[in-house]
Amino acid sequence: MSKSVPELLQDEVSGSVMSIYSGDFGNLEVKGHIQFAVDYVESLKELHVFVAQCKDLAAADVKKQRSDPYVKTYLLPDKGKMGKKKTLVVKKTLNPVYNEILRYKIEKQILKTQKLNVSVWHRDTFKRNSFLGEVELDLETWAWDNKQNKQLKWYPLKRKTAPIALEAENRGEMKLALQYVPEPIPGKKLPTTGEVHIWVKECLDLPLLRGSHLNSFVKCTILPDTSRKSRQKTRAVGKTTNPIFNHTMVYDGFRPEDLMEACVELTVWDHHKLTNQFLGGLRIGFGTGKSYGTEVDWMDSTSEEAALWEKMVNFPNTWIEATLPLRMLLIAKISK
Repeated sequence: MSKSVPELLQDEVSGSVMSIYSGDFGNLEVKGHIQFAVDYVESLKELHVFVAQCKDLAAADVKKQRSDPYVKTYLLPDKGKMGKKKTLVVKKTLNPVYNEILRYKIEKQILKTQKLNVSVWHRDTFKRNSFLGEVELDLETWAWDNKQNKQLKWYPLKRKTAPIALEAENRGEMKLALQYVPEPIPGKKLPTTGEVHIWVKECLDLPLLRGSHLNSFVKCTILPDTSRKSRQKTRAVGKTTNPIFNHTMVYDGFRPEDLMEACVELTVWDHHKLTNQFLGGLRIGFGTGKSYGTEVDWMDSTSEEAALWEKMVNFPNTWIEATLPLRMLLIAKISK
């Protein structure tokens, strides 16, 4: 018996965007099928991709005839607001069952300009990925009102198509420094709170997404606080892909335990009269996937970003410098 997407409620697992085929360490045979359904939920303005299961996948471990597969989805061409989303890894099987919904917050009119890429990957014990196959749906011609299209369907997995997502392009780098400054309290040996100083020095090789002009600035938010009072930004620097900001932002009230749970989100934007274009960003924290005991998709720091944060925590009152590659982010929504 098939089920439509709204009847199924599961949590999503999402992450930042890299390239569709980045980090493919394997050269495995493409075989098998994947079962999933797509639906647009008007009341939520969300695309739901219900990933049910796969069958007869290629074996990454030929001797034991098994793989550790997971499913990854993209909306193409990515414009910096969607990102990739993925299921959990199901280990030691060629017939994994997921029953997960991956959600995209997107207007339906924009969705009709996209393609949905659904790919299956094997992840080994060293966290390396091997491509197992993919399916691509053209959402421009998708019949959203057809109830049959909301039902689970089996699709044959196919070989790679040419990577066309913008995230495959270089998005530049940011040169910055961080410092944690504990605040001494009279009569107490250990400080109870402190300040995080963020020195945004410059960006290098920013992409020109709107022609030959660039007028860039940097926003900063300390997650999980998405209130507007948490947000700070630099001035805009025009007519260069290598803007120098030399701007320091200070956030106070950090207890030592807060440093384990917080994440600095830095995003670079091209300023325009009508709308700002997202260029790339960083998320600097421990990258644990959790904050104050709750699973969150924004705690997704790369190893380089996490290393900078860890060094800042371990060496207080010291500027810790780094030059980090900007990447695609699923932007945290600012609350009032």
